[in-house]
Amino acid sequence: MQLAVLTAAAFTYVTAELLPVGALPAIARDLHVSVPVVGTLLAWYALVAAVTTIPLVRWTAHWPRRRALLLSLACLTVSQLISALAPNFVMLAGGRALSAVTHGLMLSVIAPIATRLVPASHSGRATTMIYVGTSLAVVVGSPATAAISLAWNWRVAVAAVTVVAAAVTVAAWAVLPVLALSDDQRAAAGSGARHHRNPRLVIVSLFTLVAVTGHFISFTFIAVIIRDVVGVRGPAIAWLLATYGVAGLLVMPLVARMLDHRPRAAVISCMAALWLTLLVLTGLAFHRLPTAATALIGIIAIALWGATANAVSPMLQAAAMRAGADDPDGASGLYMAAFQVGIMAGSFAGGLFYDHGMLMMLAASAALIGAAAAGMFAKRQLFDVPAAGQP
Repeated sequence: MQLAVLTAAAFTYVTAELLPVGALPAIARDLHVSVPVVGTLLAWYALVAAVTTIPLVRWTAHWPRRRALLLSLACLTVSQLISALAPNFVMLAGGRALSAVTHGLMLSVIAPIATRLVPASHSGRATTMIYVGTSLAVVVGSPATAAISLAWNWRVAVAAVTVVAAAVTVAAWAVLPVLALSDDQRAAAGSGARHHRNPRLVIVSLFTLVAVTGHFISFTFIAVIIRDVVGVRGPAIAWLLATYGVAGLLVMPLVARMLDHRPRAAVISCMAALWLTLLVLTGLAFHRLPTAATALIGIIAIALWGATANAVSPMLQAAAMRAGADDPDGASGLYMAAFQVGIMAGSFAGGLFYDHGMLMMLAASAALIGAAAAGMFAKRQLFDVPAAGQP
């Protein structure tokens, strides 16, 4: 029940973050702004989250973990209420900024909370379950809010998220323990933390930044890649996007087991598979095969892209928390800040590469993913699980 509430929290937060994607035209019409202007809501959200994550994690470092999570969920609920009632675009952007402020905090504390609720031997599975919530937000939450926006109104969709966020906040308060920090944990947290002097954590975060940047260069335009490279068009694009998300969900149980027992092999094999997948798509962009062959290979590649990209995220966060085991919340915060910067850099760079064609964009993604994979292979010890009693 406790892990289910944490999964629901991740699902609700990411659904709220992605809501404008499916409601762009409706929001633009209602608030009398252009679609590109509404599209900036995602970029600004990532910027605010990237800037505020580390300071907010440090500010709340000595709090009981449930209190930090409840703060995040309360801000999400209020932000969605403001957004649903927003009379203009500025108010809508301000409402979303409120949830963006605590977005990084929520994702920083939620995985460490999950690992504290289970035996140490199941920590990988607990972290992975949180990512089931984020994957469900892509597969179920975002399409659902898009459908509500089309059938009724985008404000109804935001109001629905508000109700769910409020319910999850109450559930978290009711079922989660306080999770106060011990004296040793308090001494290691906050201003006492020296994560920037932890080489293992810094390297994991840098690899994360490079990998996420490479991923989002192309993922930002995945619908266009499906249409122009794979050759799938019309309503079938939505089905292939769903396949991307479902593949990520299906791989989670396998990831959970490997993450607890063979984390090094799991990370390196998934990164290698992600690199090969992007190489295949780059090859299709460079030389088109007969239509049927291109579609078949492309559909398989998109499914593998979803499986490997969704698998890597919990693996890297778990590695970050192991690297900063004395203060996993702060270590997770540094990881999340790197992740958000990667989203921003990848989305921005993707727009620049997009103007020069699919081939250059996919090649850039493959090059960065390959560089991150090579670095992780060279530094394989980053992903080892310390033996009991070792730092």
